[in-house]
Amino acid sequence: MVDANDADFHAVVDESSIPVLVDVWAPWCGPCRMVSPALEKLAGELAGNLKLVKVDADENPIVSRRFGVQSIPTLVLLEHGEVVDTQIGALPEHLLRSWVESRLPNGER
Repeated sequence: MVDANDADFHAVVDESSIPVLVDVWAPWCGPCRMVSPALEKLAGELAGNLKLVKVDADENPIVSRRFGVQSIPTLVLLEHGEVVDTQIGALPEHLLRSWVESRLPNGER
């Protein structure tokens, strides 16, 4: 898991050699705090095949605008800087896992 901000987002996310799951969240957001442990667990299990990057929506308006974030948590799955899919709102762990794994390139589960 890595934290990113407006200044280093390109280097951390767009230049990643593996798919990136961006979690746009805020410390005051209850659903964000609820989903965070499941995201961290999933990222740990998929280490080497998926990078989890957390971005505080309040402190990073450029990233929030880039993805049109209007509600948090917003999860954005990217590959080589291109959006693969977006999930708005918190999901239970098993649904998060299914969503992410179904969108990863073949063989990277």
